[in-house]
Amino acid sequence: MSSNYGGYMGKVMEIDLTTETVKEYPWTDEQRELYIGGKIMAARILADHLTGKETAFSEDNWVVISTGPLTGTGAPSSGRFNISALSPQTGILGSSNCGGSFGYYLKKAGYDAIILKGKCRTKRWLEIAEDRFIFHDADDLWGSTTGVCLEKLTTLLGKKNFGKLCIGPAGENLVKYAAVVSDERAAGRTGLGAVLGWKNLKAITASGTKSVPVHDKEQTAQWCKKWIAYLQNHPLTGKQLPQMGTAGLISSMQMHGLLSTKNYSAGQFADFDKISGETLAEEYNITNKGCITCTIRCARTVNVGGNAVKGPELETLGLLGSNIGNSDMQSILDWNHQLDQLGMDTISTANTIAWAMEANEKGLWKSGLAFGSTETLSDLFDDIAHRRGIGDELAEGSKRLSEKYGGKEFAMHVKGLELAAYEPRRAVGQGLGYAVSNRGGCHLNGGYLVILEGLGLNTDAQTPKAKADFTMLFQNLMEMISASGQCLFTSYAFFPTILLKKPNGLLTKIVNAAIPHVGWAVRLINKFPRICALHLPMFHHTKMFPLAVGMKMDFGRYIQIGERGYNLERYINTKFGISADNDKLPKRLTNVSQDPKHPETKVPLETMKKTYYKARGWDKNGVPTNRTLKRLKIK
Repeated sequence: MSSNYGGYMGKVMEIDLTTETVKEYPWTDEQRELYIGGKIMAARILADHLTGKETAFSEDNWVVISTGPLTGTGAPSSGRFNISALSPQTGILGSSNCGGSFGYYLKKAGYDAIILKGKCRTKRWLEIAEDRFIFHDADDLWGSTTGVCLEKLTTLLGKKNFGKLCIGPAGENLVKYAAVVSDERAAGRTGLGAVLGWKNLKAITASGTKSVPVHDKEQTAQWCKKWIAYLQNHPLTGKQLPQMGTAGLISSMQMHGLLSTKNYSAGQFADFDKISGETLAEEYNITNKGCITCTIRCARTVNVGGNAVKGPELETLGLLGSNIGNSDMQSILDWNHQLDQLGMDTISTANTIAWAMEANEKGLWKSGLAFGSTETLSDLFDDIAHRRGIGDELAEGSKRLSEKYGGKEFAMHVKGLELAAYEPRRAVGQGLGYAVSNRGGCHLNGGYLVILEGLGLNTDAQTPKAKADFTMLFQNLMEMISASGQCLFTSYAFFPTILLKKPNGLLTKIVNAAIPHVGWAVRLINKFPRICALHLPMFHHTKMFPLAVGMKMDFGRYIQIGERGYNLERYINTKFGISADNDKLPKRLTNVSQDPKHPETKVPLETMKKTYYKARGWDKNGVPTNRTLKRLKIK
C-alpha cells in the first residue's frame, strides 16, 4: 500500500514459491509508524502469521527480507537489510542483518520488503525488477560457492548494478548455521541460509531505477553532511574502525580478560598480538572498504590465494584464533574466506569446533580434534558444508552435539546460538545480554553492554548494579537503529568524544564510577520514554526521521519503538515455548570463576535477570505481561 511518508516505496510483496505467484501484502502508514521497517516490521508480519506449531523446515515458515526507511535516503551507513524467519538452529525467531547491496537495490526496484512463503518445486533463483518477478532454473548455480554464484548471476543478467544474495553449499545441505551472502557481506547468524536451501531457492537479485522519496531533500542533505562529519571526527567511527575495523578491539579484550580462549575457559591468550587488529593492519591489510552508502568503512581487504578478499571481523579472529588455540593469522584469513564461500557462519562454526576439541580432550567424543592442532580444519570445513563424515554431525552445532555426547556445561551457546568472542565473566552485563537475547547468544541483540565494560568506557565490569537497566536501553536502541536500515556502528558515536580521547582523565573516571549508581535514572527513562521527548546532540539518528521520512521522532519515541520491537520478538518466541528457563548461560560462565583468586569473576545471572524482567514488564517466567503487550500496542 502506498505511503504518504518519505523513505518508503510503499510496497511489500508476498511471493508464493510453490505456485510462483506474487501479490501485494497490505502494509499501512499506521503500521509504518508503529513498526518502522527492518527486523521490527518483519517481527510484526511473522507474529501475525506464526502459531507456534511451525518448524524451520516447513512451508509455513515465511522468510521476510526487509529494508528500513532510511535506506536510499543518503543517511550514513544505511544500506543494510534484514532477513527473518524461524531459525533451524534455535527453533525460534531468527534474524540476521546484512550490508551488501541487496537492500539498496530492492528499494530501487520499488519494494520495501518481500515475503517468501512455500517451497520451490525445483531448484530456482528469483529475479526482481521493477514490476517483474521472474523465476529461473538454478541447476547451473546449485552446488557452487557463493563467489561463483554471484559471478554467474552477473553474467546471466548482463549488468553490474544490481543487488544480489545467495546461499552456498552449506545452505543447500541444510547446515544448521548456514549463512546468506550479499556481495562479500553475510547475514551470518541463526542459520537462515539453510531455510532458503530447504526452500530450493539459491539466489535472489533486485534491480531498478526508482528513486527513494525524501520528505525534505535539502534539509536531509544538509543534516547528512553534518552527521557524516561528526562520524568522521569521532575516535571510534572516524579513527579506530576505519583504521583497524572491529579487529582493533582484540588488544583491549586481552587487557580486560574478555578474549575467549580455549573454548571460553580463559579470557586471555598468550599470543594475542599475533591475531590482533594492529598485526592485521600492519602486515596483512591491503585497504579498507565499506558497504554500500557506508561512511565508516570498517571492512578489511586481505590477500588469500593471490586475490584481494574481505578480511575477518573481530569475532572470527577471536573464535578461529584464541578460542581454538591458533595464533596463525594467515590461516584465519584463509578460513574466513573459505567459510564465506561455503556460506557458513564463522561464529557458530568456530564455537562448534572448539566444543569438539574439548569433548575430544575429555574423552566424550573422539573426533581427533585438538586445541592448537589446525592442519585439517580447512578440509573439515568443506566436510561440514557438504555433510561428509564427522562434518555431518558438526553441521548440527554445539547444542545438539552436547545433548548427544555430553559436555553441555562447555557448549557455548544460548538457546542453540553460539556466543560471540566476548568472554562475559569479566563483563557480566554482556553475560546478561547473551542470556536474554531474543535470538540466542548474540552480543548485539544482547545489547552489547561490553562497550561500557572495557571496550569503550571502563565501568565496574563485575558489578550487577545498573546492568539490567542499561542492557534494556541499549537493546531498544539497537533494535530501532537496525529497523531504520542503518549500521549499528553509527551508535558508537553516541559516546562523547572527550571520554574516549582521555580514558584516564578525571571526567572519564567520574563517569565510569557513576554508571553503576545511575540505574534508577536509566530505569526511569526506560519506563517513561516520553520524558526524553528531545534530540540529543550526540545521537543524530532521531533528527533524520522528520527530515527524510516526515515522521515525528525524538529520543523517547525512538527507544519506545525499539522496546516495541524487542517485546514483539519475545512475544513470538513465547509461542514456541521460550521462558525464563531458556534465558541461561553455560555453567562454565555462571558456576566457575574465570580467575580462582577472584571468585567474583563469574556471571551473577539470576540476580540480574530478576531486575531485567521487572524493567521489561515481563513476569517471573520471562513472558511479557498482557499489560506490557497492550501498552506497546502489540496485542
